Amino acid sequence: MPFTQQELLAELHRLVQTAEAKGIHLRAIGGLAVRLHYRDDHPAFKRDYPDLDFVVARKQRREFEAFMTEAGYSPNKQFNLLNGAHRQIYFQNDSELKVDIFVGDFEMCHKIPLEDRLTADPLTIPLAELLLSKAQVVEINKKDLLDLTSLLLFNETGDDDSRINLTQLARLCSADWGLYKTISLNLDRVADLTTQADSPLTDSERAAIRARCHEILKTFEAMPKPLAWQLRDRVGTRVRWYEEVEEVAR
Repeated sequence: MPFTQQELLAELHRLVQTAEAKGIHLRAIGGLAVRLHYRDDHPAFKRDYPDLDFVVARKQRREFEAFMTEAGYSPNKQFNLLNGAHRQIYFQNDSELKVDIFVGDFEMCHKIPLEDRLTADPLTIPLAELLLSKAQVVEINKKDLLDLTSLLLFNETGDDDSRINLTQLARLCSADWGLYKTISLNLDRVADLTTQADSPLTDSERAAIRARCHEILKTFEAMPKPLAWQLRDRVGTRVRWYEEVEEVAR
């Protein structure tokens, strides 16, 4: 039987808080992490959440593995043996709820370093990195596009981690042309989404989303661009700029 959103949120809180009590910095990523930064139930963003996703510091990996056993979860032994230094999968013993763990960094189409950023928010990875984790999908689907749109609607941009941190976005994207390119393309897609006539977004909501997309793109224009970044920019999309990602089987 599928879990309700409230049941998943309760388990998310339990795992983060129980881990924190043991000194383990476990933070949510993925759709439910985005949901925690909503201010209300908006009809534009209703979706299902099939599992839980977290990031844990690489230096706390061994402590975390022992913690998950205590918390009532069993590892996917084969997957964790092959991938455990970067990514792990667990299942709740009583229900088979799946938990996907990224170790140290979030790495899919692009790599987003998180090892030293896990204490900026008490429950999720920081807003800037949460936005990047959704916007780094090259072949973005509607679910991820709506998650990205909701982050931009419900959260202001600024220069600290209580908001979508423009300084952090610039720091990461000035170090990685490929990440910059994918994020820019997906911000354009978000802006296009707000122009659709059948969207349940109000005019003021559409304007707020477009304004925040514009603020981020302006930040990219103004950010320092090292020589390696400039050289890669000249090559552009003639050469693939992202990693191809395979779905992880259950």
